[in-house]
Amino acid sequence: MADVSLKEAALIVGVVAACYWNSLFCGFVFDDVSAILDNKDLHPSTPLRNLFQNDFWGTPMSEERSHKSYRPLTVLTFRLNYLFSELNAVSYHFLNLVFHVVVCIVFLKVCKLFLDNRSSVVASLLFAVHPIHTEAVTGVVGRAELLSSIFFLAAFLSYTKSKGPDNTIVWTPIAVTVFLVAVATLCKEQGITVVGICCVYEVFIAQGYTLPALLDTAVQILRGKGSIPFSMLQTLLKLIVLMFSTLLLVVVRVQVIQSQLPVFTRFDNPAAVSPSPARQLTFNYLLPVNAWLLLNPSELCCDWTMGTIPLVESLLDVRNIATLTFFFFLGSLTVFSLRYPGDSSKTVLMALCLIVLPFIPASNLFFPVGFVVAERVLYVPSMGFCILVAHGWKKLSNKSVLRKISWVCLAAVLFTHALKTLHRNWDWESEYTLFMSALKVNKNNAKLWNNVGHALENEKNFERALQFFIQATQVQPDDIGAHMNVGRTYKNLNKTKEAEESYMIAKSLMPQIIPGKKYAARVAPNHLNVYINLANLIRANESRLEEADQLYRQAISMRPDFKQAYISRGELLLKMNKPLKAKEAYLRALELDRTNADLWYNLAIVYIELKDPTEALKNFNRALELNPTHKLALFNSALLMQESGDARLRPEAKQRLLHYVKEEPQDSNGYFNLGMLAMDDKKDLEAEAWMKKAIRLQPNFRSALFNLALLYSQTGKELMALPVLEDLLRYYPDHTKGLILKGDILMNQKKDIVGAKMCFEKILELDPNNVQGKHNLCVVYFEEKDLIKAEKCLVETLALAPHEEYIQRHLNIVRSKIASLGAMEQSSLPSDGTAATEAKKNSFHNLKEAKSEKRTTQSTVDNKEHSKTKKPTEKSSVDKETPKKSTKEIKDIEKKRVAALKRLEEIERILNGE
Repeated sequence: MADVSLKEAALIVGVVAACYWNSLFCGFVFDDVSAILDNKDLHPSTPLRNLFQNDFWGTPMSEERSHKSYRPLTVLTFRLNYLFSELNAVSYHFLNLVFHVVVCIVFLKVCKLFLDNRSSVVASLLFAVHPIHTEAVTGVVGRAELLSSIFFLAAFLSYTKSKGPDNTIVWTPIAVTVFLVAVATLCKEQGITVVGICCVYEVFIAQGYTLPALLDTAVQILRGKGSIPFSMLQTLLKLIVLMFSTLLLVVVRVQVIQSQLPVFTRFDNPAAVSPSPARQLTFNYLLPVNAWLLLNPSELCCDWTMGTIPLVESLLDVRNIATLTFFFFLGSLTVFSLRYPGDSSKTVLMALCLIVLPFIPASNLFFPVGFVVAERVLYVPSMGFCILVAHGWKKLSNKSVLRKISWVCLAAVLFTHALKTLHRNWDWESEYTLFMSALKVNKNNAKLWNNVGHALENEKNFERALQFFIQATQVQPDDIGAHMNVGRTYKNLNKTKEAEESYMIAKSLMPQIIPGKKYAARVAPNHLNVYINLANLIRANESRLEEADQLYRQAISMRPDFKQAYISRGELLLKMNKPLKAKEAYLRALELDRTNADLWYNLAIVYIELKDPTEALKNFNRALELNPTHKLALFNSALLMQESGDARLRPEAKQRLLHYVKEEPQDSNGYFNLGMLAMDDKKDLEAEAWMKKAIRLQPNFRSALFNLALLYSQTGKELMALPVLEDLLRYYPDHTKGLILKGDILMNQKKDIVGAKMCFEKILELDPNNVQGKHNLCVVYFEEKDLIKAEKCLVETLALAPHEEYIQRHLNIVRSKIASLGAMEQSSLPSDGTAATEAKKNSFHNLKEAKSEKRTTQSTVDNKEHSKTKKPTEKSSVDKETPKKSTKEIKDIEKKRVAALKRLEEIERILNGE
């Protein structure tokens, strides 16, 4: 076996780098989004065992919606990329480029088994630059092809060493081959087909048999005129070992997919669900289509599903000529390679094996696949094609008449292929460029129109996206997904009527519901989202909540394992004030997926609605165990701890809020609640810093402004509170507590009776029955020495709050002053913001505004058909009282209350002239 020289390896590295350098500037597109961006198996927080339990896209193999593509070793390399660079696309593309170089070098080593050194280099260069490989090399998910090919070729090279001197069997290379086959299969399923190539190599290359010789030997044995040669017995033994190993791998693979084939729809592969003879004619026609892509890769397309290739429905279809021509050439080459001895026939035979056998899993001949044509699956078959071309070029170049022409043609092919590859790479730069390039090749594929629309939708260009989605419905009127896309885009454009009409069209295309019947084989999981999207749209109307619930139940009846339907229904039931039924929905969803942090979070919200904070906190903690960075769980569990009044929980609440602000540094709510915790702990400077940070991020943050002013007033910095209150009242002129606090500071600290009076009068304009505001206005009248008006004001206030003793006492004092006006010295009556407020047990400590945060349930969104999850950024315009106080805080308030009462008694003695 000839080795690859350093010069040859350097040449291949240089050629590959020249063709694929621009792939480093491409992003994650098409299937990369599902396999990389949306795949939680890449995250370090996901247990490694999940890679061996889930499919290539991160979906559990046990779920019916799984594609059953089991490639854990490929996903492991993605995880290593993520570990070093997270979602930096450059590292993913660079590793793909390195793997392609490795494949080309190993392929060169294989070529040297059947070709001379020069022809082997030609075959390897053709393989390196072939444009059909851009999907496998530039598309990140194509790494499955690259990795599988490395071990595929390595397994074959190992097997070629299994023949020892005198035709003995060397078992170590065979064991290594079996191991490498298993590894190749764990990278991509087609890796197992190398076993077939090894078998052909053993019989026709290593042992040198031809088909006529084998037939003659078999006839002699059957007639009893001879016995099986010893060399043939050894060959059979090796083949039995290989086949048994292969069978074992197949059994394991079937167990992994739980004996279930993936569910595909007629949109993915129309011929797969077509009747005879259209099914057979179309599948056979696809073979010359793939061969033509290898021969002339001028028009490449990233997606060949749906209407890209019309069905061949009749024997009279002219395309059948292409099918017959293909099988004629394939048959001729097969007969030549099997019938005649010699190096040329052996080379052709191995080339045909590399073309045919690895392509069988994607051929639709034995089981349907989820595509019509896929360029990436031609990665290994193109090796055989390149060997055939190099072998033919060798034949031509050996003839003196054609030598120069053959070299010119070779140079032209290599140059044009390299140029095409370089140009094709730019198509993979973004989803928009990729799908627009595909539309230039094929305008009959509704999926391409949809995907361009999705790309524009991601850029918030909804008007243009709508045009492409509508075009998709015109190209494929029965495409449920296209109508759903139209509906979602209308919704984004706030055209709810048109959105509902589009969703209804999509719904009408769904199969009719028959109670008790499952539709797994007929309905794509994503198409069931039409019920979810329509329900999410109409539930905005309070009068249609029951109708929305019916839609969720329809989705569940069609697919009882439809997790998203349970989640969305749980949200709706909470909105309908049915927390017990919501709890049932979430528990059912948890039966389907106990590793979903969002579900545990939603269940926690249900327990809050059920007034069970202990269970709520337990479920928040479970969500955080599964996902330590779950933002909503961090935030709302911290609030729950804070509101519990348990001082022992405050340190943990603080840690969670600190974690939250690290994840969401631009969310002012996190800093505000850290400030509230600091106020509870009497850490005034820390509280002030957190409040100021919240206000810097959100200058109109109502609760933060008020509580900062309140903090200043509590710590003897009343004059610093005034500018903060001015800002608060500029944004919220009707903030009653802010007006009360400002009026009190103006009257007691600034002695600005006029300013205080304006504040209290503004309160009464907003709320004529506000006792605090009205009482403090009475105090202003007293300070203005208008005792008659003060008396009238206090009588009205007492009518509003007849059980408030302090108002009655103050009314008695004023009346006493009126009675003895000539003899009594003028005194000051305290404002309700000081002594009177204390008498009511309404110290400024109790004015503290807690964060009124709307807890939202978390939706698990699997695709674009769903609505987005609410974030914890809502601020309530309603001021909440502080959470339940600790024992120490209650004692502090009681001390303040007693001191205030003593002060009130002293003032009353002065007023009474004692």
